[in-house]
Amino acid sequence: MIPCSTLLDTLSAGGFDDRLRHVYCCTGEAELEGARSRVRAVAEGFLRTFERPADTPVGIFSGPGRTELGGNHTDHQHGRVLAASVNLDALACAAPNGTSAIRILSEGYPLVEVNLSDLIPDESERDSSVALVRGVAAKISSLGYTVKGFDAYVCSNVLGGSGLSSSAAYEVMVGVTISHLFCHDALTAVQLAQIGQYAENVYFGKPCGLMDQMASAVGAAVSIDFADIANPIVKKVEYDFTSSGHSLCIIDTRASHADLTAEYAAIPAEMGAVAAHFGKTVLREVDEVQFNASIPELRKKFGDRAVLRALHFFAEDKRAAEEADALGAGDFAKFLRVADASGRSSYMYLQNIYASSQPKEQAVAVALATAEQALGSEGMCRVHGGGFAGTIQAFVPNGRLDAFKARLEAVLGEGCCLILSIRPEGGVVLID
Repeated sequence: MIPCSTLLDTLSAGGFDDRLRHVYCCTGEAELEGARSRVRAVAEGFLRTFERPADTPVGIFSGPGRTELGGNHTDHQHGRVLAASVNLDALACAAPNGTSAIRILSEGYPLVEVNLSDLIPDESERDSSVALVRGVAAKISSLGYTVKGFDAYVCSNVLGGSGLSSSAAYEVMVGVTISHLFCHDALTAVQLAQIGQYAENVYFGKPCGLMDQMASAVGAAVSIDFADIANPIVKKVEYDFTSSGHSLCIIDTRASHADLTAEYAAIPAEMGAVAAHFGKTVLREVDEVQFNASIPELRKKFGDRAVLRALHFFAEDKRAAEEADALGAGDFAKFLRVADASGRSSYMYLQNIYASSQPKEQAVAVALATAEQALGSEGMCRVHGGGFAGTIQAFVPNGRLDAFKARLEAVLGEGCCLILSIRPEGGVVLID
């Protein structure tokens, strides 16, 4: 831990510049100053909000957002995915407060306060930040660690609804903070991810998979195999995306997620129904040859869409592994080809581009069509995450980047196109 006044002085003198450049992928002075400004904001916000002395020992903690690179809707069928952390994060300045309460103030939100003597799930807290904090603290306590009170001031540029998993970033940030302050940094990245998922499932009330938390906690690009859901196989994929000549763009289609619950739920339900036909619970357990031989029967029993979605799973599960292998071998051109095939499969077979009940609203399809126009025969674009609304992803040749951004924003609105980098570290103690 470092006295807050010393942290601020060292920050102003450039003493943390190398660390900030590395974690936030800063390529110029403007980006570096932006990173400095955010650290300064949380440190000053901490002192101001909690009325602490300037020499209070503090730490700076970070949980990044994530992007899905491959494996669209494979995780809930215990398949394989490829994901990565990005250079947007939930950033906190924190220190123990000597009480039995956790107090967290996030910019723009009310103070969150959790009494550590009461870590039972509270139905009234569902869908709230306090539920996530209580859930993370409860899970870490259940592992035998003594969690004590702390104060934290947080700012996050992982916007909710951005498709970059703001909730996972927040959970990982809270987990890293507790691990450092009270667990001697004993919790592994995989444990932090599982703790975050537990908080989101049990306390927040969202039955999410583990991909978001794992990508945020581990960092860089990670290949995850969920065949054994309790013990997923996680492998870091070593690839320098800055060498690819392409930039990662996430485009917000500005479409609402409202009234889409049934559309999202139908995907695992239909895949699960096909799996159940073979006496299995998920498609990962089904023999693909047996599935293919049974397609005529499956069409009659479940309809064509369920069959098409199962076809997507079997091919997409393989593609996620192929993409990881391509990056590991330094073959970015092959990665783009496989990722492009992933996007086309999501469109044609998975059918998560627009809601079948709302055919006049096809913002994701419009975004993809516009992106393809802007890319020509180069790069790649695909639906990003759950689909139906939300975001698309594109890898854009650097020479086309300005024109691509301008075209997408002309159609979808100013500020819709985020240009991101794959961050080399996941949940971390940024400064201590």
